[in-house]
Amino acid sequence: MPIESAIANLHKAHTDAQDKYTYFLLAAAGAAIAFAVQKTEGMSLSWWLTPVALATAAWAGSFFFGCKNLSWVGAALSANYALLQLRQGSHPKQPPHPQLLEAAINGTTTALEGNVLQAQRFALWQFRLLVIGAALLIAWRVLEMWRITK
Repeated sequence: MPIESAIANLHKAHTDAQDKYTYFLLAAAGAAIAFAVQKTEGMSLSWWLTPVALATAAWAGSFFFGCKNLSWVGAALSANYALLQLRQGSHPKQPPHPQLLEAAINGTTTALEGNVLQAQRFALWQFRLLVIGAALLIAWRVLEMWRITK
C-alpha cells in the first residue's frame, strides 16, 4: 500500500473516531438533561434545586459547544480541502500569478489553523461542561440525602 494511501486511511480513521466521540458526548449531554428533568419532575421550586439547575445549564452548554465543535471541524475540513486544491493547482479560483497563489495559500493556511484551534476549544469545553454537570448533579444528590436525613 502506498504511503499516501496509508496516511489517508489513518486520517479518515482518526476523523471518524473524533466524530463518534463528539456525537457520544452530545448524546450524553442530551440524556443527562432528560435525566435531570425526570428526577425533578413534580418537585416544588426551591433553592435546593440550584445544583441540578446548574448541572442542566452545564449540560446545555456542553451540547451547544459540541454543535459548535462540529461546525468548526467542518470549516477546518473545507479550508483543508481548499488548501490542497491550491497546492495542486485545481482550485476553481486558482490565482494565475505565483505571488497571488502564495498569498492565497498563506491565507488559507491561517484560516485552517484558526478553524482547528476553535474546534479544539469547543471540544474541550464540551467535555468540561459535561463533567461539571455530572459533579453538580452528584452534589445535588448528596445535599438531598443530607436534607432528608436531617
